[in-house]
Amino acid sequence: MARDLSKMTNIEDLRRVARRKVPKMFFDYVRSGSWTESTLHHNTRDFDPIKFQQRVLVDMTNRTLETTMIGETVKMPVAIAPTGFTGMMYADGEILAAKAAEKFGVPFSLSTMSICSIEDVAANTSKPFWFQLYVMRDREFMEDLIKRAKAANCSALILTADLQVLGQRHRDIKNGLSAPPKPTLLNMMDLALRPQWCWHMLHTKRRTFGNIVGHAKNVSDLSSLSSWTSEQFDPRLSWDDVARIKDLWGGKLIIKGIMTTDDAEKAAKSGADALIVSNHGGRQLDGALSTIKVLPDIVSAVGSQIEVWLDSGIVSGQDILKCIALGAKGTMIGRAFLYGLGAYGEEGVTRALEILYKEMDVSMAFTGHRNIQDVDSSILQSTRWSHDKF
Repeated sequence: MARDLSKMTNIEDLRRVARRKVPKMFFDYVRSGSWTESTLHHNTRDFDPIKFQQRVLVDMTNRTLETTMIGETVKMPVAIAPTGFTGMMYADGEILAAKAAEKFGVPFSLSTMSICSIEDVAANTSKPFWFQLYVMRDREFMEDLIKRAKAANCSALILTADLQVLGQRHRDIKNGLSAPPKPTLLNMMDLALRPQWCWHMLHTKRRTFGNIVGHAKNVSDLSSLSSWTSEQFDPRLSWDDVARIKDLWGGKLIIKGIMTTDDAEKAAKSGADALIVSNHGGRQLDGALSTIKVLPDIVSAVGSQIEVWLDSGIVSGQDILKCIALGAKGTMIGRAFLYGLGAYGEEGVTRALEILYKEMDVSMAFTGHRNIQDVDSSILQSTRWSHDKF
């Protein structure tokens, strides 16, 4: 019997429930940013100064948020972002999130650093999903990942460009982040307070990085995994690698992690189908501008050549509507769906999507529009904000 989650009226409600249910190290992994977390907080706060213009006495019937992202029809301009450790927020988390996304009508993206493997997700869904690739030093393993994504009928490859080196996330170091948690006294005490999480984890075989263990050379257990991952992110990644990966993949390519017009222009010239304005959720370069601040300039520079999407900082349907008004063709959500997952599993992800949809739909109606594809900057009170100098 489905739970009544109608009292969960915003993403913050789901976040509070997830905090109670999910072990501290995994909840902290999701909520935290790098160093002082200033970029993390600006990602959400910088949406606030953008104000809508309300219109009245206009026809608000027959509204639709349906649009396309890289040619795929979506119920609303949102895709679930690729996130590592998703299967540690809730047992079989990637599978559950993919099912919820498929039923709702939005794309699901699977991370290289997922707990459930490409094959696990493919076996439990019927619609093609997207796969996100980290470029590793072990090029043979990376090429094998691409082949596995092709075999699973993934419909797009997301190349994450902003993780050549890892930003320091203080909470992860202090918590001793690992999958599964190491059996330390503090971890055992924390797990004892999360019986539901433990119960679900006991009933799944997926407790470590399914795309890596058993696939990468010399990685057959947790001890070898730790040393392997610490050395694998490739700081030499360049635009030449992007061209090679595009050729290997041969399908739709999305480049994630663009924050400047120069890089946006290179992404457009690379032949990618979309770029994602993203600062990795404030988890890489602390002190960088928020994604919503840089969006207008990037749209102005390359919006006619390539689809521009935004990731990082979205916690409401109004945030998404503001992105569309400023020229984005789509958005991605990470923490918003992860809080729903941690709180209530698949039902929680569905509820997060419902919350975002309803708020975007009603807010669009208040601005005098019935079709999301007609929304532009005219729904905003002023566009001067986007040209502020810092």
